[in-house]
Amino acid sequence: MKVTEIVWQYAQPIVEAQGCRLWDVEYVREGSQRFLRLYIEKDSGVDINDCEAISRAMDPILDEVDPIPEAYHFEVCSAGLERALKRPSDFERFLGSPVLVKLYRPRNGSKELPGILRGYDNGCVTVEIGQETVTFEKSEVALVRLRVEF
Repeated sequence: MKVTEIVWQYAQPIVEAQGCRLWDVEYVREGSQRFLRLYIEKDSGVDINDCEAISRAMDPILDEVDPIPEAYHFEVCSAGLERALKRPSDFERFLGSPVLVKLYRPRNGSKELPGILRGYDNGCVTVEIGQETVTFEKSEVALVRLRVEF
């Protein structure tokens, strides 16, 4: 089982007990350091107190379970307004929302295309861009994230 899956199992009840939802668990290397991050969300918005309470509750659990043998930094963060969509349920939840699709290779001269999320099917993302509806194959898409319009 992957580190992120193990941590998710332990983190989800802790996060929910604080009145939040677990959005994502990330374990990454940045330079020479490793980071374990929990991304959380809440309808009324996540604040520093939510992050601190969850971090304090998770610290002893991570020490006991010890899912990561090497040294790492642990952070609890808000998923943010412009969060990445990763799971099919994320795409379903945000159908009709403004998104930014980032591509591996340019299409019509651009690697970043803003639009409205219209569909998701097995990794293929359909977006309304202006008057046109475009479907991107899974292999084309590097990232899809929510986009805040002002």
